[in-house]
Amino acid sequence: MVEQSIWMQKVTADPGHSSWYIERFRSMARAGDDLAGEARLVDAMVPRHARILDAGCGPGRVGSQLAEAGHDVVGVDVDPALIEAAEQDHPGPLWMVGDLAELDLPAQGITTPFDAIVCAGNVMTFLAPSTRGEVLKRFRAHLAPGSRAVIGFAAGRGYEFSAFFEHAAAAALEPDLLLSTWDLRPYTDDSNFLVAVLRAA
Repeated sequence: MVEQSIWMQKVTADPGHSSWYIERFRSMARAGDDLAGEARLVDAMVPRHARILDAGCGPGRVGSQLAEAGHDVVGVDVDPALIEAAEQDHPGPLWMVGDLAELDLPAQGITTPFDAIVCAGNVMTFLAPSTRGEVLKRFRAHLAPGSRAVIGFAAGRGYEFSAFFEHAAAAALEPDLLLSTWDLRPYTDDSNFLVAVLRAA
């Protein structure tokens, strides 16, 4: 039995948490806020009509933007409420309920490797700590050789960047580019956010 994610612990403690999160991004979209920064970065990295996995897709904010850009998107999230919102608000991509620590899409008939994986929105810090290394190994298993995973999360959320780099190395994911923001500012030792572009070795 996989340890319950920090996200689902929050949902268990506060059954309204998912609805609050969904409405937060719906409100931002109505206000015209820029919600596509992560998708723009990933879109610039891949060929046209790429296969992209949105890992921890939430209500579909990033994956839907990539689908609108013409990519073949599969989104996976552990929270059924977020997947339901993604299906309602962003029809088109394949949205699936699933735990990233048990990710096995070939077993569900999705056998073609992905050209990229995007994992935005601090998803890595919402995983059960004991599963973080395994999640990165699962990412590697779903990538075509030489393809890349783009993972972003903030410091101070219980997952040190140094531990993340160790987990990535153990998963045969090698840093191609390290940034401190989704708008391409360089990563430094004192950065409080990390966007890691990791290549499947």
